[in-house]
Amino acid sequence: MTTVLLIEDNTDIRENMGEILELAQYKVLLAENGKVGAAMALEHIPDIIVCDIMMPELDGYGVIHLLQKQEATRDIPFIFLTAKTERTEIRKGMELGADDYITKPFEGAELLNAIETRLSKISRLKAKGGSSAPSAQTATIQSAFEQMSQSNEYKKKQVIFSERNHAYRLHQVLKGKVKTYKLTEDGKELITGLYGPGDYFGYVALLEGSDYKENAACLEDAEIASIPKEVFEEITNQNPNELHAFIHLLAGEITEMEEQLLSLAYSSLRKKVATALLQIAEKYSVQHEGEGIRMSRENLAAIAGTAKESLIRTLSDFKDEGLIEINTNVIRILNQKKLAGMLN
Repeated sequence: MTTVLLIEDNTDIRENMGEILELAQYKVLLAENGKVGAAMALEHIPDIIVCDIMMPELDGYGVIHLLQKQEATRDIPFIFLTAKTERTEIRKGMELGADDYITKPFEGAELLNAIETRLSKISRLKAKGGSSAPSAQTATIQSAFEQMSQSNEYKKKQVIFSERNHAYRLHQVLKGKVKTYKLTEDGKELITGLYGPGDYFGYVALLEGSDYKENAACLEDAEIASIPKEVFEEITNQNPNELHAFIHLLAGEITEMEEQLLSLAYSSLRKKVATALLQIAEKYSVQHEGEGIRMSRENLAAIAGTAKESLIRTLSDFKDEGLIEINTNVIRILNQKKLAGMLN
């Protein structure tokens, strides 16, 4: 059973939230202040922590600061509860390592949705070998990157490799963002993958021993490390777990591609655009960084599989409906729940 640690000094709120979580089949640990909560986290190692900010003994910032210093608790998903909505306060929590925040007052469904979203993302990362950090199964590959990789800096829009070029190296993003894409016969672009720091890419062609079947280019200035194909093959041949990890990554990519193709084939324009926004927000955790989505309309349209003009009209509709906020080239999601509801 999934364990949730709830740290909240208000007795009524704490008990009410605890009842909601228990009805949702979670094992719930309750702490009346930050000091008690931090001790319980270290003792029980819960699956996720929901923590108020303003508390006696030790506030929420102090709790996450303490837990981030401990190896056993530093990777536990952490959600803040706060009555404060100032950007500086939210930003402070995110900089300390929080994954999300819920603003008081809130509905029970909002609490459950936030918890389920964070746990689902962690589960997907583990199943795919972990995109935010290398998994234990790719430890040898990661060691090879740290010891013998060649690192290169790329400018925004610069191509890293092209379709039909032979694959000679395995790549990893160190800084920045990378896209993989295919071009249709009439020159339209369809983005097939998005990659951020810690992600490997280009390994499909290495596993096949074939040419690249897509192109890779930078969405922004980036630093890319790479190791030779021979090193990759030697490690995967000698370490079955390493090969197994990359097969998991490949399986995850195939699933995502199938879902994308189904969306392009059968979804409405609104659903395509909503899917693209949520995909980018989840991939790069932009909502939790407080910075919003920074991506050109051309790239957004390529992810959604629609014309740029259609994308712009739909974004304008979403803005009028209060789903998103658009400030120059930055899109910030205001109602993630309603956007996600379009996907059902």
